[in-house]
Order: sequence, then structure tokens, then C-alpha cells
Amino acid sequence: MARTSYFDGPLPRLFAHRGLSEHLETVAENSLAAFEHAIAHGATHIESDVHATKDQVAVLFHDEDLSRVAGVDSAIADLNLKDLRSIRLKGESVVPTLAEGLELGAKLNLDIKAKRAIRPTVSEIERFAAHDRVLVSSFSSNRRRRALKLLSAPVATSASMREVALAYLSHRLGGLGFGLAVRDIDAFQIPPRMYGITFAERGFLDRLTKHGIEAHFWTVNDPAERDRLIELGAAGVVSDRVDLMN
Repeated sequence: MARTSYFDGPLPRLFAHRGLSEHLETVAENSLAAFEHAIAHGATHIESDVHATKDQVAVLFHDEDLSRVAGVDSAIADLNLKDLRSIRLKGESVVPTLAEGLELGAKLNLDIKAKRAIRPTVSEIERFAAHDRVLVSSFSSNRRRRALKLLSAPVATSASMREVALAYLSHRLGGLGFGLAVRDIDAFQIPPRMYGITFAERGFLDRLTKHGIEAHFWTVNDPAERDRLIELGAAGVVSDRVDLMN
């Protein structure tokens, strides 16, 4: 931990899950308006996923295609940026580029969702010298590690689900090999419970803290649940409704 200044500042962290838009009729998820709205309502970090267009531009978007959000049966990877930007989302917004997200100046939590998005993501982090204000993550250990290897300086990073599983198994075995399982990891971003496993458990969170790792739970939209998790030892939450968390 503390390889960068990404986690400087008081606890708890408040990550805006795809910005702040869920309850708003005119703001699309993952749009610049959603990010700005979240920051205005107290978000300390913005969470977003990263895909790459056909012409290899990193964009901030959750799904691999536009069917759910825009009603368009096209994959991000099959569209050039110009064509993608011609498609309007809720509130007449467009899918933002990673560059536009970095230009906001906020701290970004980036989940690389596809192999082809690795190099475009790394390229923009390098271009903006944004190493201190991004966290790079991925559900894929290989994608996460590849991105970190390509970067010229350290960035904050969170564990893939494979690494979470290995660390939790180590914890249940009394901590055997735990340090190795969490080596070079700054955060665990996990649900309170998944697949019958309760991650929101004081002993597990205490062990993470002792190894300098922050635990952030997703997706938490109830202030009472947020308070319970912070009391257990979480460093922050990822929320669709950061406006309710202050």
C-alpha cells in the first residue's frame, strides 16, 4: 500500500458506481454528467469499466454492447469512436472516452473489461501521467497484471476474483501464505457475500488491514449497510447512490 497517493485522504472512501445516475431520468450511467453529479454529491472516487473501440480508443462503459443502455445492437469493439459518438444515450449524452474521464481530474477506479482495452487504457494513463489518480483492476488476473507490467510507474490496483478467492482460502487456513496471495495488491473490491462466502467478516477484514490492504464493498446503496460495513473494518463502499451516503 501507499505506492501512490491514490488513497490519500480520510476514510471512508466513497466510490460512485458508474457515476450517479440511477435515480435520474436525464443522466446516463457512465456519462460525464453522471461522473460530475457524483463528485458534486461527495464521491471521493469514480468507478467505471473500460472497453476499447474498433479504432483502439479507450472508453468508459460497462457493457460490451449498446443494447441495454441505448437500444442499439452493436458491440463497442465493432464501432469506431466516431460512430460510437453518433449514438445518443439517456439525456442526449454519449459514451465518454477515458481521456475525458481523466480530464475531470477525479480519481478513477478502472476495471479493464477486455484484453483489447489493455493497451489503450495504459496509453491514456501514460499520456496524462495519471499514475497517482487511477486504480487499475480487472476480474481477470491476466488482464490486470498485463496492464500493470506495461505502465511506466506504479498505480494502485485491486485483486481479481481469483486472487480474492486464494486470499480468502488462505485466511480460512489460518493465514498460511496470505502475504504471498496479496502481494502487490492495494485493495479488495468485493461484495459482502457471494457464492455462499461471507467476505464482510471482521477477522478477514482485520487480516487485510494488517497487510495494508483496503476493503471496499459493492454495491452498497443503504446508509445503514454502509455503516455496518465500516464498523466491521471496511475502508469504503462502492455505491449507485452516493447522494445517500453523506
